[in-house]
Amino acid sequence: MLSFFSASRDSRRLQRSTLCNNTTTDGKVTLTKNKTEDLVSSDSTSCPEFIQDLLPSAERTALLYHLSYLCLGSFPELERLIRERAVETQLLFGSSEALLLKCAGTSENLVELLLPSLKVAAEKNKPELALKFLEKAKGWISDIITDVNKIVKRYEEHYRDVDTTTSNIITEKKETEKKQQQQTSEMKELQKIIDGLEAKLLSISKRIDDYEKKIEEKNAEIQKIIISIAGRSFFYSIFVLFVESMISRMRFSPEEDQLRALYADLSKTTEAQKSLIEEEWNIQNQLMENRLKLAKLQIENGQMPSVTHLNEVQKSLSRIQHILVRLQNTFTGEIWIEDLTDMKEEFLESIDAAEEGWTKFGISCLKANNILSVQANQAYRFLEISPSSLSEEEWQKEYDSVNEKLQNIKPNAVCPT
Repeated sequence: MLSFFSASRDSRRLQRSTLCNNTTTDGKVTLTKNKTEDLVSSDSTSCPEFIQDLLPSAERTALLYHLSYLCLGSFPELERLIRERAVETQLLFGSSEALLLKCAGTSENLVELLLPSLKVAAEKNKPELALKFLEKAKGWISDIITDVNKIVKRYEEHYRDVDTTTSNIITEKKETEKKQQQQTSEMKELQKIIDGLEAKLLSISKRIDDYEKKIEEKNAEIQKIIISIAGRSFFYSIFVLFVESMISRMRFSPEEDQLRALYADLSKTTEAQKSLIEEEWNIQNQLMENRLKLAKLQIENGQMPSVTHLNEVQKSLSRIQHILVRLQNTFTGEIWIEDLTDMKEEFLESIDAAEEGWTKFGISCLKANNILSVQANQAYRFLEISPSSLSEEEWQKEYDSVNEKLQNIKPNAVCPT
């Protein structure tokens, strides 16, 4: 079967959500569908890694489900199982879409309401008032952390459900094969090619994971230095997770050179990982092409295709879950505050850095929200038609179309607008 679950590494444009100044009783700004297009277009060059990962992973997930649905649709029980899992994924994307909109709203609240008030409190040397504003921010962010945790757990549960479905299909396939013909020589040759590509893919995936560990270690070192600076110079780790913005405003800090070196090393490691991910993607496409050829031969030979597409869907879902975990890690930190008199200028600069960072983060969340909006509302319409109702010509046309779309998906592509 097709690489149904590989989206983990993993269309009509919806109306872009926009931020309107609808203020609630607790002073928050709520998001509506009127002004967000201006926000998204205001920083078209901003495209963080999690956005670059999310778009191909989400698209790949839907297309792999579609291929699995086509290839196994002639087996009624398997069609039902795939439909159930695909609908669950669609609903999960809808919930993730709402979560990202809430993240964007929190960013807007911080930039438009809280940070300006915090700046006024600092200018007037009122640390107690500043602390109240910071505590309010911490409460807003805690709400987001709770919501992200819930979504991450839902992805974990869904991943297990998909794994169970894959196992059930494998069992069904083994039982069916006992009654079917042996592989043809062409099928055996394709299987040999597939085995070789899978071995290459396994090796590259291990190297990517090794880089991921290094990236996590560098991030931990950077966070440790930031917390150290926060404790001494009134930077707030709740606001200074945007390293580039913070470094540009650092002055005469003994950790400045160390932080710059760590950040440069982190960037280098990230680029190396991206290069491997591109290589991994190319091999996945080669695998996809050969698996599709094998699946077609198996169908023509009266056999049940393999479940590799479902395995690939699992990988794609895992990738999206990892993206949300990265999002969760954004909202961390503690609050330190004492007297503002001696460090007022540095403190005010840290607020400026926070405004810049949270503005970019909010725009990124809106872009991610748009991606999942399309996926939740458009990409699963193939479920409306049973594959068994398609003529041979219609089936082939749809099969070729989905395959072409899969081949055209690239990692680290241009950032969506």
